[in-house]
Amino acid sequence: MHILTLKPVGSKGSEDLLYCRTKMLYNQIVMNETELLNATFAALADPTRRAILARLATGEATVTELAEPFEMSQPAISKHLKVLERAGLVVPGQDAQRRPRKLNPKPLADASIWIETYRKQWEAAFARLDVVLEELKAEKKDRKRRQR
Repeated sequence: MHILTLKPVGSKGSEDLLYCRTKMLYNQIVMNETELLNATFAALADPTRRAILARLATGEATVTELAEPFEMSQPAISKHLKVLERAGLVVPGQDAQRRPRKLNPKPLADASIWIETYRKQWEAAFARLDVVLEELKAEKKDRKRRQR
């Protein structure tokens, strides 16, 4: 990982330089995480790739074995595998002669964590909305009672 060397800014000198380096390193880590998450969701967007992942969830498989259930050529399956590999979802197995692929669950776990964060936020927002709706219903009932 390469960090640009910056000249100190302002009166703090080396503290400013350290801050700049730290900020750049943090941004690089966040960008890598963001890029991996984007690659994961892009890979999952295709039904063929999701089917390949479902098959690999049962164990290692070669390209030939992965191509069997599809009406696709091995090169087409290989292209799908490259997308999955770039996302980190698929990794090579141990047997060098067969060249099997296996599932790497970490990117799926990372995507799940990301989704869970937003699910919790939406559930909290819906719970607040439920409270407001119940208050409005109670107010409406009170108005009807007063009109009688």
